Amino acid sequence: MFRPTFGAAVAALCLVSLPPAFAQASQTIVTVVKIAGLPWFNRMEDGVKAFAVSAPGTTTRQVGPAQADPAAQVQLLEGLLTQKIDALAIVPTDPGSIEDVAARAMAQGIVVVTHEADNLRHTHANIEAVDNATFGAALNERMARCMGRAGQWTSFVGTRGSRTHQQWADGGAANARRHPRMVLVEPMTESNDDADTAYTQARAILKKYPDIKGFQGAASSDVIGIGRAIEEAGLQGKTCVFGTGLPSRTHQLLASGAVKGIGFWDPRDAGMAMNRVARLLLDKQPITDGMDLGVPGYRRVKVSKGPGGGWLIVGNAGVIATRDTYRKHPI
Repeated sequence: MFRPTFGAAVAALCLVSLPPAFAQASQTIVTVVKIAGLPWFNRMEDGVKAFAVSAPGTTTRQVGPAQADPAAQVQLLEGLLTQKIDALAIVPTDPGSIEDVAARAMAQGIVVVTHEADNLRHTHANIEAVDNATFGAALNERMARCMGRAGQWTSFVGTRGSRTHQQWADGGAANARRHPRMVLVEPMTESNDDADTAYTQARAILKKYPDIKGFQGAASSDVIGIGRAIEEAGLQGKTCVFGTGLPSRTHQLLASGAVKGIGFWDPRDAGMAMNRVARLLLDKQPITDGMDLGVPGYRRVKVSKGPGGGWLIVGNAGVIATRDTYRKHPI
């Protein structure tokens, strides 16, 4: 489904049985996420730690700011540049905000790998779990079916600077335009990746648009806050809420019908994939189209050149789950 190409031979790699290069010189990889303590990124940290166990000679750790604040993330990165590290794996809150610090890291010889930032110029490789426009459109189409392809709907994002959140919202809007009776209102309302903020914003939208039928969330906290507002208003049977989320955080809202569906990939696998690519680059191993990163959803990735000349790596890790299927994904 997610298939850009860049000519090169296929390299079959296995995360469990690593080549000798991985067992040689010790390397330190630091993963920097949007927010420390958010369940999505706690799950990613599991993957960061698991990679270190599977890759002898690799030391890993994960850090992040207390809030979804681009300036705070940049400050954290600035501090890391003064430490002895070999690679950074970054999930930017706003890709544009880290261009300068990422460029300086690369100039210092630090390998830079990013995630959810396919427009970033200063990166050696950016990894996307899914084709983002397609992912956003798929969530929107499910919402459209639920609301009879007619009526008002809205979209939420963590921040408008978040590249993937923009892409999912834009992909949703593009899909909705295929249905002339659907009307987008208040697009890309910001929640700052906070469920309480999403709840407050959703209540305001319900008050302003009492006949609204659909909500599409981007941040993993959006559907939680929106679903809470829907449940509180008793609108489970009249409103269709879809968005990014994890089953462990949304199962009660899925069960009640306040949220109709969630889209996700396993952040643990994304954390492993980022660190895997960072170690490959540190060891000067090739990045090739069709390669297997040894991680579910990244077993036959598509590789092309990104906007700054680094690699753009796209997996096929996306899942959309409903009340009937979320139990198949215990994350």
